[in-house]
Amino acid sequence: MAGPKTLLVLENFINGKFVPCPSYIDSYDPSTGDVYCRVPDSGKEEVEVAVTAARDAFLGWSSKSPQERSQIMNKLADLIEHDLEAFAQAESKDQGKTITFARTVDIPRAAYNFRFFASSVLHHTTECTQMDHMDCMHYTMRTPVGIGIPPGVVNIVFGTGPKAGRAIVSHPDVPLISFTGSTLTAQHIRERSAPHCKKLSLELGGKNPAIIFEDANLDQCIPTTVRSSFANQGEICLCTSRIFVQRSIYNEFLKRFVEEARKWKVGSPSDPTSSMGALISKEHLEKVKNYVKKARAEGARILCGEGVDSLVLPTGNQNGYFMLPTVIAEVKDESCCMQEEIFGPVTCVVLFDTEEEVIKRANGVKYGLAATIWSSDVGRVHRVAKRLQAGLVWTNCWLVRELNLPFGGMKASGIGREGAKESYEFFTEVKTITIKH
Repeated sequence: MAGPKTLLVLENFINGKFVPCPSYIDSYDPSTGDVYCRVPDSGKEEVEVAVTAARDAFLGWSSKSPQERSQIMNKLADLIEHDLEAFAQAESKDQGKTITFARTVDIPRAAYNFRFFASSVLHHTTECTQMDHMDCMHYTMRTPVGIGIPPGVVNIVFGTGPKAGRAIVSHPDVPLISFTGSTLTAQHIRERSAPHCKKLSLELGGKNPAIIFEDANLDQCIPTTVRSSFANQGEICLCTSRIFVQRSIYNEFLKRFVEEARKWKVGSPSDPTSSMGALISKEHLEKVKNYVKKARAEGARILCGEGVDSLVLPTGNQNGYFMLPTVIAEVKDESCCMQEEIFGPVTCVVLFDTEEEVIKRANGVKYGLAATIWSSDVGRVHRVAKRLQAGLVWTNCWLVRELNLPFGGMKASGIGREGAKESYEFFTEVKTITIKH
């Protein structure tokens, strides 16, 4: 008779060493509902040790040349690519996403990001001006705010928001916070960090619209919009959750869109034929399902997915946190399903008549992260893109990223931007130096 499985026990990584923690939290495999790992439940003490290690390592690391830091970042990319499959397996098991998504998107992107910034760090220039009548020269330089690789440069402290998170954002020796997550959590971060005047970069939620005009190429639009709605179980901040379709093509779009959504296979993350895996947690699955229940109670139509179609799962995944791609129609703009970020495989399809109308309705939420426009009219594309309240606007495509360009949202979708120039400016302080001859 086989004995119980040995759980993976994670440790914090502080000052170049793995360090055990006095207490731990259970972590569940979303695809089975079973505990597969124990994560440190760190608090103020662990954060203090990590901050001290970082502060001590800062002087040596920040004095390294751009060339040295570039070599280290490229080496990190090499190491990620060398163990790509192991990282992909770990990411899939932890998040519930398909192994295919982790293998082809998440992990390769991580390596690419290191290589991109390893290159860009070599090409930043400073500004210099002459004042001959004053016998002065001015120049600017950038000094690092945060730190990076030898012992103490990178420290990983696991824990919950109320304990480890609060200790980090409240610590006087942590000069800046870069956070990706919910708008509500970001509000707590701003409150806790405000007394210390910390620099903040907050990449938050979205309620992203897709605007589909009557001249859209539906053969391209429909499969892409299905993907933008349900990729990674809809657990991407850039996913489409409001689809506005012009009246003349509304019925055709809806019919074809639902047909395509039903083709997406929900199953074991390790199955290469699965289009979607499991949602991140049991609690989140219930939250997403409740949005569908609210929509039905308000009189909306559920065209496919939750409560309409049967979800068939392999034996080993019966207790996992799975949900079918769900399409809601005839939902009012003021409904919570049209106003609040669901962050799951749920999208709402509504019709519109005029360009002016759809711009107003697309902007009628508190978020402003991303938007997608589908049209063959170049003039219309430019007009609408200019007026949409979104940090990113894609036309006739989705999730085409270029790291040289700014990334981020407006309104409740965040503060600041990421990107080559933007990240460089956020993670450094600018200093102006004047020298009189």
